[in-house]
Amino acid sequence: MKKVFLTLALSMGAFLTMNAQEISENAIGLRLGGGDGFGAEVSYQRAIGNDNNRLELDLGWRNDDNFDAVKLAGLYQWVWNIEGGFNWYAGAGAGLGTVDDKRDFRDDFDDNDGAFVFIAGNIGIEYNFDIPLLLSLDFRPEFGFSDYDVIDDFAPDIAVGVRYQF
Repeated sequence: MKKVFLTLALSMGAFLTMNAQEISENAIGLRLGGGDGFGAEVSYQRAIGNDNNRLELDLGWRNDDNFDAVKLAGLYQWVWNIEGGFNWYAGAGAGLGTVDDKRDFRDDFDDNDGAFVFIAGNIGIEYNFDIPLLLSLDFRPEFGFSDYDVIDDFAPDIAVGVRYQF
């Protein structure tokens, strides 16, 4: 019993005295990637509280042969230090957007233009350099809801982020 208590006390002491790396108060940059998602997003991160939590807002757009789209996503993220400048994070959020389907239809009334909403998860890894640069790689599964076939489904989104911290 004494060994269990001693191990538990040492573990709690080590956990409570760890020096976790603090995240930057603000970061702004680009999130580039896609999958079925969007080609580029302007990304802003804002630290919340003292617990390495943050809010991420992304404004994305896509222009290709099939459709044009714009979306706004908001995610709450929890950030944990791995070692040194490496962090990993997980989060959840939602967003909204609009899509303009450019495909030709036989019937003009069978359009897929309009607004949509989505929910999203987020998991990733990042490196915080000694200079004000933050690089990240993340996976964001999104589930869209609309009356339009273009957005009404699951969309895996893998992206690389490059952000300036201030």
